[in-house]
Amino acid sequence: MSKARYREARVGGCVSATLEERAGGVKVLRSSEALDAFPERLSDRLAHWAQVAPERTFAAKRDASGQWQRITYAQMLARAKSVGQFLATRPLSAERPIAILSDNDLEHLTLALGAMWVGVPYTPISPAYSLMSQDFGKLRHIAATVTPGLVFASGPQYERAIRAMATPDMDVVLANGTLQDQDTLPFSRLLDTAHGPQAEAAHAQVGPDTIVKFLFTSGSTKQPKGVVNTHRMMCANLQMIAQAFAFLQDEPPVLVDWLPWNHTFGGNHNVGITLYNGGTLYIDEGKPTASGIGQTLRNLREIAPTIYFNVPKGFEEIASAMDHDAQLRETLFSKVRAFMFSGAGLSQAVWDKLDAHAERTVGERIRILTGLGMTETAPSCTFAVGTDVRSGHIGLPCPGVEVKLVPAEGKTEIRFKGPNVMPHYWRAPEQTAEAFDEDGFYKTGDAVKFIDPAQPLRGLMFDGRIAEDFKLSTGTFVSVGPLRARLILDGSPCVQDVVVAGLNRDDVGILVFPRIDECRKLAGLAADVPPAVVLKHPKVVDFFQSLVDHAWHAGTGSANRVARALLLVEPPSIDKGEITDKGSINQRAVLTHRAALVDALYDQADGVLLPRRD
Repeated sequence: MSKARYREARVGGCVSATLEERAGGVKVLRSSEALDAFPERLSDRLAHWAQVAPERTFAAKRDASGQWQRITYAQMLARAKSVGQFLATRPLSAERPIAILSDNDLEHLTLALGAMWVGVPYTPISPAYSLMSQDFGKLRHIAATVTPGLVFASGPQYERAIRAMATPDMDVVLANGTLQDQDTLPFSRLLDTAHGPQAEAAHAQVGPDTIVKFLFTSGSTKQPKGVVNTHRMMCANLQMIAQAFAFLQDEPPVLVDWLPWNHTFGGNHNVGITLYNGGTLYIDEGKPTASGIGQTLRNLREIAPTIYFNVPKGFEEIASAMDHDAQLRETLFSKVRAFMFSGAGLSQAVWDKLDAHAERTVGERIRILTGLGMTETAPSCTFAVGTDVRSGHIGLPCPGVEVKLVPAEGKTEIRFKGPNVMPHYWRAPEQTAEAFDEDGFYKTGDAVKFIDPAQPLRGLMFDGRIAEDFKLSTGTFVSVGPLRARLILDGSPCVQDVVVAGLNRDDVGILVFPRIDECRKLAGLAADVPPAVVLKHPKVVDFFQSLVDHAWHAGTGSANRVARALLLVEPPSIDKGEITDKGSINQRAVLTHRAALVDALYDQADGVLLPRRD
């Protein structure tokens, strides 16, 4: 078989490493490439590109008519200075920062850059906490943690959320509209502010340890934690990325991106890549859902990215659309040098489909980059950048990052140290102390293993979350991550996610969140048929029965053999922390809040599927 041909894309940084053996089976990996110098302030890159490429589009978003509204680097610098002047005259600081209630848009970006210019931290808060939540629990928690002095919202749709968190001394700024019985300022007033000495004086005080933003974790185990993000963290990480994805320095990158800015991947990684390397960001209002993917496909038919990011479900939708959409294939593959995903593992089936479409369209494959990062590390710590990468690989450390591998409960925990690692959680000294080990490494709770133990410098692969793993009543450890990934892949397209149960039980059971829309298609049912009826349709039951049968027979022992399954009618709840706004399922929260269903699973109540064992 001839070796596959890949499009040229210059990479570095994470292609080789040194390995240090320590006592107790501990190992430390470091990149063989040193971290190059980086700016003291991320705002320095805005000033740089405004001078070097003033007329280049920095960011664009479609307006109500569908036309792209563009802001150049020179325009954005002027906007940031005006907004910064307004902010510098308000009683704002790290103790009274800005709270942003908004999807990704140009006003949100302008406000963030204006705040960065004058050293006022900001907190982008998940729109789901305002628009989908019923009790505003997480929103109130975040507001109580950061005590904002100004809240910005994109429009009146956030009125209930603003009232849930507002205090009498808090400024309220709206991009559009007004609120009843609430004094508000239009965002246009900030833009109309003349740049002045207060902004210049504040900007001069900004340094590498100035806080840029507070990013909140998804609260997968407890309430969300506020991660301090400094200029040093963000600039160091963006330099690491620039060295790993060296092709970013060969031409200004073009991104078409929807990933939310309240998460580190969208807000730090992708916006940061654009700003750091003088690129252009097209803000995509689409989402990786059946109803939202259409906007993404429209954008990708028109704009050719040079690097493209999405979550696995997004790539799945795009790969399927390319089966019959020649324009999408031709535009997407025309300039792109790499794909990258986050949030979960990309199934090998989707990976292979992307390769096949690329070869069919342009005669070569596009490398798919992977890695490991998190909110606490700004985010990137490892990358796999070669052409031999497969799903689950996370590669080797970035330049400047030390990776510590520590034996833990039969697995290996990965820990990080470097200039991209947070100094602390905001106003949470106990949680901060728990997060670092005796050598100052951040403890991730993620498990990894070597791709090839005999050749450790081939890199690492993800091995699940240590906290998710558990023991059966026999004392046998169940490794949740690999089992869950296999079930989601085998259950495509009708499985959204799987939660693995069995703590102190005799065997493994699963709770399945089905994709109701796909189940309706399978059964040939109308869109208004209720989920409970859909899941009882014979074709749907047969599909999931076959999944359970296959999972039973594919297992090699009690730790990975599925003995029972229950289909969940009620979707995961964001208020209960069962799901994030990126669609990631919190295994522990689901098991906690649905304990009665777990009991029903093991009591073999009505609706439980058992494998055919003949």
